[in-house]
Amino acid sequence: MPKVKLTPSSGNVFEDLGFDKAEAEVMKLRTELMIRLEQHLRAKKWTQREAAERLHVSQPRVSKLMKGAWQDFSLDMLVTLAHRAGMRSTLKIAA
Repeated sequence: MPKVKLTPSSGNVFEDLGFDKAEAEVMKLRTELMIRLEQHLRAKKWTQREAAERLHVSQPRVSKLMKGAWQDFSLDMLVTLAHRAGMRSTLKIAA
């Protein structure tokens, strides 16, 4: 059996995939916010139609959100949708 070389993760899968560090951080924030938003909508037990009405977007847009199509949502849009869903976002910056 061949030896497998393991490389430790940086903690950001996008950085590990070779994206620029700044871009990788934005992508990480987008995916984390999308996951939280999707969990929140499921906890509310809203149908996609109900969620679309409350978030002021189309039902197909909610479908993309629920499927995790993070590339279709900017960080700004995800923050806006989270606010419309009754969530509160905060950002912590560390040096």
